Amino acid sequence: MKPGLSIWLDMIRVVATFIVVLSHWAYPRFTDGTYIVLREWNVGSDAVIVFFVISGIVIAYAAGRDQTAGHFAFNRLTRLWSVLIPAILLTFLFDRLGIGLDPSAYPQQYFQPLNLWEMLGRGLTFSNEFAFPGPARLGTNGPLWSLSYEAAYYAIFGAAVFLSGARRIAVLLVLIMIAGPRIILLMPAWLMGVWFWQRLSSGSLPVLKPASAFLLSIGATALYVICQAINLPDQLSTLTADALGLPDARQMLRFSDEFIWNMMIGIFTTLHLIGMAHLLHSSRLNWTSVRWFAGASFSIYVTHYPALHLLDASLPSNILGRHAILLLGAIAVGLVFAELFERRLGILRNALRGSRRYAVRS
Repeated sequence: MKPGLSIWLDMIRVVATFIVVLSHWAYPRFTDGTYIVLREWNVGSDAVIVFFVISGIVIAYAAGRDQTAGHFAFNRLTRLWSVLIPAILLTFLFDRLGIGLDPSAYPQQYFQPLNLWEMLGRGLTFSNEFAFPGPARLGTNGPLWSLSYEAAYYAIFGAAVFLSGARRIAVLLVLIMIAGPRIILLMPAWLMGVWFWQRLSSGSLPVLKPASAFLLSIGATALYVICQAINLPDQLSTLTADALGLPDARQMLRFSDEFIWNMMIGIFTTLHLIGMAHLLHSSRLNWTSVRWFAGASFSIYVTHYPALHLLDASLPSNILGRHAILLLGAIAVGLVFAELFERRLGILRNALRGSRRYAVRS
């Protein structure tokens, strides 16, 4: 991957991560409705779809690098588990501490009390949003829904790439049934990232002049803003609910209730990246601060919500700068967490490879 595009993807990851954090921080129960516009625009959910497109790019690239099903599975599982397992333990601890301080800070809508073993079991299998055994919120850590989707996409993609014949078809059908229709509804956006990488790596993207590439990248972003300005997401959500005969599509589709709008976000993101890939083709950008924050984006994503709840339960309601403390405190938890876990992925992988070689020799 060219350095310019790589740093641009990192910058998008950083921006999308902070958008997700801001959208949760904007809940009235945290910040008294002062920043409710962020909730009304629902930009946090939109940012997750951008993550899906980037994930499709990264996983398609990784599959070509890994070359075998074993390497692919090892790298994907270690990447997810190295952050997810400690995040679940942190969530369980933070939730218990926060409930002890102020139970009212944990409303039923945003908190599902599970025992630690059930949380770990759901987390290790990424099954918190699978059709089987059914959806569950892991304590306060609602954002983990997207990892259930991501893990399903990794498995389905891996089966499609590394298996063949009747075995491939059988495994794909089983995986799709386990994941369920809700997860599959958002997979087109993820597959757009796969498509983008395959076309980019093969040199078969449309050739654009710099002016056209600039207009494409800016135009795709402008289209998103225009759609938001005319309230298109809500209109599409209403049409979906009407088609299902429900007052709210989320009753049935949960986090996939805006799947039509989410597909459009995937298209906008892909068009933007096609333009930027041309503009940054010869770029040698290497913003170290962006790289550093991108290296903690996963950690911030999986820890900020339980951190917000604990801080909300801990802080006096009238403390000066309460809103800023909530925001910066939640981000700080993620940054510390990244130093302890996310940035040590290479060490963990080397240790696991060494233990595996030792077991084989023994």
